[in-house]
Amino acid sequence: MAYQEDITTTSQLINRYKGAWDGIDAEAVARMRAQNRFHTGLDIARYCAKIMRKDMAAYDADPARYTQSLGCWHGFVGQQKMISIKKHFGDTKGRYLYLSGWMVAALRSDFGPLPDQSMHEKTSVPALIEELYTFLKQADARELGLLFRDLDAARDEGDEVKAKRIMNQIDNYETHVVPIIADIDAGFGNAEATYLLAKKMIEAGACALQIENQVSDEKQCGHQDGKVTVPHEDFLAKIRACRYAFLELGVEDGVIVSRTDSLGAGLTKQIAYSETPGDLGDQYNAFLDCEEITTDQVGNGEVVISRDGKLMRPKRLRSNLYQFRKGTGEDRCVLDCITSLQHGADLLWIETEKPHVEQIAGMVDRIREVVPNAKLVYNNSPSFNWTLNFRQQVFDAWEKEGRDVSAYNRDALMSVDYDETELAKEADNRIQSFQRDASARAGIFHHLITLPTYHTAALSTDNLAKRYFGDEAMLGYVKTVQRQEIRQGIACVKHQNMAGSDIGDDHKEYFAGDAALKAAGEDNTMHQFG
Repeated sequence: MAYQEDITTTSQLINRYKGAWDGIDAEAVARMRAQNRFHTGLDIARYCAKIMRKDMAAYDADPARYTQSLGCWHGFVGQQKMISIKKHFGDTKGRYLYLSGWMVAALRSDFGPLPDQSMHEKTSVPALIEELYTFLKQADARELGLLFRDLDAARDEGDEVKAKRIMNQIDNYETHVVPIIADIDAGFGNAEATYLLAKKMIEAGACALQIENQVSDEKQCGHQDGKVTVPHEDFLAKIRACRYAFLELGVEDGVIVSRTDSLGAGLTKQIAYSETPGDLGDQYNAFLDCEEITTDQVGNGEVVISRDGKLMRPKRLRSNLYQFRKGTGEDRCVLDCITSLQHGADLLWIETEKPHVEQIAGMVDRIREVVPNAKLVYNNSPSFNWTLNFRQQVFDAWEKEGRDVSAYNRDALMSVDYDETELAKEADNRIQSFQRDASARAGIFHHLITLPTYHTAALSTDNLAKRYFGDEAMLGYVKTVQRQEIRQGIACVKHQNMAGSDIGDDHKEYFAGDAALKAAGEDNTMHQFG
């Protein structure tokens, strides 16, 4: 409903109460409604799911239209990302937020910092989704509040043209609310546990759930050793649980991201159930590291399987885990991806050990032979040493081309001594174009960085502490923080306004009229930043 139309409709409602509601201002109601467009998390999930589906279709038509996100561990962090995006780019199109289970474990658990092993409270995940959207909605309320002030000023000046222009801005206001791709880890238990948690996450606003094919109680970070996968049927039950959760809650466009950790996972906790040769269970078991034996070689408590009419003994470790044959990771990844897409997943996530376009593309080419429109979400992970990886990729390419690379030590390419070399500059060019190249060549629809603000918080805090507690003292803060906020137009320099002080003043005036005791008077020091 347009702003002026809402005012008119609300005025008619107030008048029906024959004076009892005369203390309610229709325009104030319209303003509050505009500032609270989304009433529930399900409203957000439905709205954002449609955005993601539209973006996925746009990518299918043109791979240059890939999407991006940055990981968040606090509502304020997500809010500032989207405020910055709107400030610098004018809109939020194609730019989402990512909720990383790693960051929840490391930064949001009541147990304190934890590794990424699903040991944190699973309820902290939907709580963070709700928090992120609370802050994004507050960003809307703040910006609209500023427009309302401008509208009042234009009216006071008698400038009808300006007032109409501002009302048009209000009617066409673009929200900070964007899709969040939320990490549900390995489901935090069985399929029922996955379903229950998925519902909580969707009710909080999540339109996209990312789930991985590891064993819940053995879950590891995708870039650590010791990962253990589950048979496909076990994983597909959890994908179906997520879909049921979306459908039950009326989010018919909900997006499921199926992540495979098989490239770096050499273990499985169980042998898959198989009824007939070549079925899904049999395909999973075919990757097991086995040796052929005879019946008299079967030891006490051993597990054996039949393969092609032969008796095979899978290699079982003292941990009671079974080992896959080395070199089968890529084949298992491809099978995981095809199977997931054929059974309800919408997007894929392949966790790799390095950012290499051709490695990813090689797997995607195989997947697309079966599922032509297969699309990936890809982790542009801080776990990769991007500088070293790409310098080594350039070194190897040049060496293969026959170029002289004798001036470079491949194992020491991270050194600052190489920063201004031709090789380093070419590596940086490839890093800069990685997302564009990978989206065009390797089917990557969405690029994300899982842990960016974990690292930026550490870096900026280290630099501030070094300056403030050192010789620069207060200048260390003023020069590198506040002065830069002012000069770069960072809204947070007016931290009272950012925290909602002006919104509170507006409400005080709505509720108490001229009797309102407001905080934004002449003694408010925030005016120093006008």
